[in-house]
Order: sequence, then C-alpha cells, then structure tokens
Amino acid sequence: MLIRERGQVTFANPFAIQTTLSSPNIIAIDGPAASGKSVVGMLIASTMGYRFLDTGSMYRAIAWYASENHIDPHNTAPLEILARTVSMEVTENDGSVFVDGIRVPLKERRGHIDSTVSLVAKIEGVRKAMVEQQRLIAGKGNIVLAGRDIGTVVVPHASIKLYLDAPSNVRASRRYKELKALGQKVKLQSILEQLEMRDKIDVERTHSPLRPAHDAHIINTEGITIAQVLNKALDLIKLDH
Repeated sequence: MLIRERGQVTFANPFAIQTTLSSPNIIAIDGPAASGKSVVGMLIASTMGYRFLDTGSMYRAIAWYASENHIDPHNTAPLEILARTVSMEVTENDGSVFVDGIRVPLKERRGHIDSTVSLVAKIEGVRKAMVEQQRLIAGKGNIVLAGRDIGTVVVPHASIKLYLDAPSNVRASRRYKELKALGQKVKLQSILEQLEMRDKIDVERTHSPLRPAHDAHIINTEGITIAQVLNKALDLIKLDH
C-alpha cells in the first residue's frame, strides 16, 4: 500500500507549552470507540505543535472502500489484497483520508462505516499493512497517534502512553450526540449495541487486541469535560518528562 501525508503536517502551538520528550517524540493514545482519544489526541498535538494521526481513520477508509466495491467484510483474502495495494493519502491537519484519490466520507458515513470497521480491522493482513505505514509516519517523530494498538503494537517504544476509557453507555451517548449533530437518524440503543459488539471484537481479536499497554497512564473520561481530560493528559506528559 502506498500512503502519503497530504498537506500541512504540523499544528500551531497556541499554548506554547515547552516539552522535553525523548527523541523520537511519540505520544500513543489508545482506547475503545468514543472514549475521546481522537479529540484529545488532536488537542494534545495542537497544544504541543505535533502532528496527529488517527489510525482508526485508516481502517475506516478500508472498510468504506470495501463496501463501495461490494467486498464482504467477512471475506479475508480480497480485503488483505486491498489493504496492500490501495493508494491512501492522509491529511493530518484535518483528518481527511483519500483512497485512490477519492475523499472518504468519514463523517457523513460514520454510522455505516462503524458497523463493519471492526470486522475489517481484525484481519491480520489488513492490520499488518496499516501498522507498517503507521510506523513509517510515526518514525518522523513529533507526533500523537490515536488508535487501539498504538502503545502495544504500533509504537511500543512511545515516549508517553495514554489509555482513555469510559463505560459503554457513556460512550454510546457521546456517539449518539455526534451522529445526531451530523443530521443522521440514529437510535441510542442501536448505537450502544453496535458499540458493545465493536468492543467485544476489538478485545477478543487474535491480532493486536485492544488493551492498555503495561506502562500506559489510564484516564477515565466519564463525567469530565474534554478540557479536563486534556489537562490530565498534559499533566501526565509533563510529569513523565
């Protein structure tokens, strides 16, 4: 698979926070769906002047492209071939993903994509192709990566590892509000059931299962604001370095 970083690759540093992270400067953020890792990851990157990569968007892009080409998410072989051969571009400053030159409608089709992405992401060949590219991007340093196996598989040598979590009902409520804001017709109970199924697949998959790294800082995001989560994360980063 050919993957390129498109457009601006660094964020402004509005808070001018000074860091002394070891080189390469890599911050890994893991957690289940709707735990807040992508939003917090982007804010940390913006605060520190780092690049940001939501690795989940890469798996969602493969799931979307497979659906558009009528590939069954249970059909392993063509999905592995797709992951190895597709041309993917990632715009790190706004999270856009392009597959073979086509922008993936990650927000517009979020509900539909989320219904199959865990099935696609658990396939060994797909994960190997994605992880290889994620490591290449991370190797440049000064980056925050968010996903489900960042601190355990993609960059186990990361300078800082965070694991964000919250009960499934809390996360389902967040996703419900997010999709409603996008104008999608969704039901909270359906989202909760889908999210719990994703959790089960992610935790039980053979290759790169979802779990905190042994040296990760765990942050429970239930009942606190994004700003409070960000402050906790930044405090942990400064404490470790």
